[in-house]
Amino acid sequence: MSTPCETKYAGKLRTPEEAASLIPDQSLVIFGSAIGQPPALLHAVANRASSGGLSHLRMSSLLPLDASASSIFRAECRPVIQWESMFASAFDRKLIAEKSALFTPAFFHQIPRLFTEFMDINVAMICVSPMDKHGYMSLGTNVDTNKAAVAAADLVLAEVNPNMPRVHGDSWVHVDEVDVIVEHEADLFELAAPAERPEDAAIGPLICEMIPNGATIQLGVGGLPNAVAKSLTNHRDLGIHTEMFVDSMVDLVEAGVANGANKTFHPRKALYAFAAGTRHMYDFLDDNPYIEARPVSYVNFPPNIARNNDMISVNSTIEIDLTGQCCSESIGPNQFSGTGGQHDYARGAFDAPGGKSIIAFYSTAQGGKVSRVVPTLQLGAIVTTPRTEVHWVASEYGTANLKGLSTRERAKALIRLAHPTFRDELKHAAAGLGYL
Repeated sequence: MSTPCETKYAGKLRTPEEAASLIPDQSLVIFGSAIGQPPALLHAVANRASSGGLSHLRMSSLLPLDASASSIFRAECRPVIQWESMFASAFDRKLIAEKSALFTPAFFHQIPRLFTEFMDINVAMICVSPMDKHGYMSLGTNVDTNKAAVAAADLVLAEVNPNMPRVHGDSWVHVDEVDVIVEHEADLFELAAPAERPEDAAIGPLICEMIPNGATIQLGVGGLPNAVAKSLTNHRDLGIHTEMFVDSMVDLVEAGVANGANKTFHPRKALYAFAAGTRHMYDFLDDNPYIEARPVSYVNFPPNIARNNDMISVNSTIEIDLTGQCCSESIGPNQFSGTGGQHDYARGAFDAPGGKSIIAFYSTAQGGKVSRVVPTLQLGAIVTTPRTEVHWVASEYGTANLKGLSTRERAKALIRLAHPTFRDELKHAAAGLGYL
């Protein structure tokens, strides 16, 4: 005999095509970001748009990673689907540069509030784990903005994937909260570990020395944060409070290094907003009582970050000028990624007792041809973290604390972190700018 929840579930089951047919024309559709993309629903929407079933649709998400999302970017869909990215990736940054797509700037922790207060969301499409006997499905890898999308949308379409991990915390969506259910089994997209660079052997240990035993860490995406994690294997009692959970954090937990014993906020719990990595990591997250996933409005809220003693955040940047301004999301005016949570953690970690916010960077780009330390940011470059928020900076040539330094002292400190090939050029430019 079916339970009441099972009866409700069965009554909401539809095919992907049937679910897509319910989306009103002229709608704003928000769908799960990164690993939380619902591939069957996305393909069905793309097919409906390309076959003349819709005249106009606005669609938005963050960090499209899987080819399933690119179905809505097909040439035949572009006259119908207006793509509005909130964090660009390799799948959509070219479209943004060509002005075939739009970009919506936002601090990561504020996006849930944008959904509920500032954007008229008609449809939310989410990917969830199978329902339990109590009627709950987990958002798994992507709680971040999805909880708010479900709350704000007029129509909620849920794609149930048995490969989505069931994650503890505030990740649950009840069958009563969704209008339509689609069942579709697909492998979750796996994000490969970034390639190591020679500089990692220097910069990883440098930052490692800045992290005390018992600290709570946030590591951004990319090779540099990964190098830091690999250098922490001899530390003790680390905690994790991070917007993005990655494979290197699994290694630290499994090695007994990150046990959360000294955490002052959610002690003995690793807290994240979204996760992206390998199948091994997704299996690790599944029904793991040590892990809690919560909305990014909670995880990345700077006062919450600051509730962790010895909070250490490590993020990277594309270029930094001689005053300390960090451009971490564009190359000139061309959007490369997004603001994300870098600014959230720059403020939150600095405000934490004993906390440090660290912006780390390789001293050069393009095979050594370009310095990441520049006199002034490129024309049109986006300031992700302003000079007033930047705390520690680090390259393979050392570290510097910019807090309390004058523009002259900042310029000198940053030139020391630049590659030797570019230091004389930077000194000359700094003199011309009146910094030296």
